Amino acid sequence: MRVSIVTPSFNQAEFIEQTIQSVLSQDYPNIEYIIVDGGSTDGSLEIIEKYANRLAWWVSEPDRGQAEAINKGMAHATGDVVAWLNSDDLYARGAVSQAVAALQANPAAGMVYGDAVSIDRKGRPFNEQKFADWGLEGLAAFNIICQPAVFVRRDAWQRAGGLDESYHLLLDHHLWLRIASQTKTLHVPRVWAFARHHPAAKNVALAEKFGEEAYRIVEWMSTYPGTRAVVACHSRQVWAAAHRFNARYLLDGGQSWAALRGYLQSLFIHPPTALREWHRILFAGLSVIGLGGLGRVYYRVKRRRFV
Repeated sequence: MRVSIVTPSFNQAEFIEQTIQSVLSQDYPNIEYIIVDGGSTDGSLEIIEKYANRLAWWVSEPDRGQAEAINKGMAHATGDVVAWLNSDDLYARGAVSQAVAALQANPAAGMVYGDAVSIDRKGRPFNEQKFADWGLEGLAAFNIICQPAVFVRRDAWQRAGGLDESYHLLLDHHLWLRIASQTKTLHVPRVWAFARHHPAAKNVALAEKFGEEAYRIVEWMSTYPGTRAVVACHSRQVWAAAHRFNARYLLDGGQSWAALRGYLQSLFIHPPTALREWHRILFAGLSVIGLGGLGRVYYRVKRRRFV
């Protein structure tokens, strides 16, 4: 099986070489690697050109964002399995070969995903992201998969229609929902990726915008043929999960009052869903009354224990 990997990038000279090396150092022998640069001016092109002879295709030109860049790269992909790796994230050793083995052992699965580790700007790990076999119902309840740990069969990608370019933050989750509505998804409890968090990353810089797309996804799920039955049966859980998801990002973005309101909305609609993040609800409450430092101490201790 050939695996096509697309890296979208724009002005990520600080990280892109590490990303490229994490792909090219994989032990799987049949990788087709594509890089789609959005017209970088920070030295990224010189780095990409160093590896040009090992790339199947690359381009540097303006685009309308990440989704368009990835779709553009996928249009040049010929692999049986496709994935994308952002230019600040990394693959773990053996990730590609393990993903292929999982797909070969489970021919009914159209998508496989592993676990991930969060790393900071300097590559230091600070959190382990462990997932489960969620399927369509779990994804509809905003159980979020770490995107770089995902591999998709090409035919599943094509049936789902690729990325919707009108989404800029939850473009991956929107795609997983469409794929899960058509085929089986499979979780493999192995670390496949390292997701980098830094001030310029979207999950940090645009934290308050994630909730807006989450609510948009719920409205879309309510009408999309493959998901509307799930929403109809589990409406309270889905809406409570969307509010909880919004609150989580607002809290990470330092908007304590707005985060607390989001958590209270989630609690009102479906308490068990909200209370999955009881410690964050507590952190939001402490922050509102000026005791947010206690929560930050908790997370620093947690981080030291991880390392």
